[in-house]
Amino acid sequence: MKAAGHVLTLRGHAAVVDGELRQLAPAPMAVLRALATSPGKVFSRTALLRTLPRGADEHAVEMAVARLRVGLKAPRVVQTVVKRGYRLRVD
Repeated sequence: MKAAGHVLTLRGHAAVVDGELRQLAPAPMAVLRALATSPGKVFSRTALLRTLPRGADEHAVEMAVARLRVGLKAPRVVQTVVKRGYRLRVD
């Protein structure tokens, strides 16, 4: 799929961004998988919280998104939608 000017593919516990493999920790990968189910759709923090391991809270979602942006080395791929949540930015 195309996201924010990048070609993005999911594989196991990693993402491929523009042909380069990016290993991701379980929480950021869970967030990416959820966002990738409906590119462009806004997911609330509560919805993304359900994808994380047990014992997580909304702060954990924010940290997972931050780590996802760093891990992908393409921070614009995940867009914050103020007061609503996050979405995968599609082209």
